[in-house]
Amino acid sequence: MRALLDTQVFLWAIADDKRLSRRAQKIFTGPNDLWLSAASVWEILIKVQAGKLPLPQPSGPYLIKQAAANRIEVLPITLDHILRIGSLTMHHRDPFDRVLIAQSIEEKLPLVTSDPHFEGYPVEVIW
Repeated sequence: MRALLDTQVFLWAIADDKRLSRRAQKIFTGPNDLWLSAASVWEILIKVQAGKLPLPQPSGPYLIKQAAANRIEVLPITLDHILRIGSLTMHHRDPFDRVLIAQSIEEKLPLVTSDPHFEGYPVEVIW
């Protein structure tokens, strides 16, 4: 299965957090084709710098190591992704999540997320 991980899902998965649904945990640990958006890496680094998210330092190499260890590819942000954002309704106002929604649509990737706001868009939500 191919899937794009929401930022929070990635963080919960690498921390073995109990908030991760059973289905999401199975997808994360199974032999799947998983993607993490460059927007998620960006969002995490901003939260680390703001003191809102403690991660081992340096956080950039830590995230890359976690992605590699869990067979997760980083999905770059393309112009097509950005242009898709312009056609999205404003159900969700978080700019990072809007990038994930656009990427999910453009790449035809189901999105693994616990965020109910994603369901207002034409994306396959897995939770």
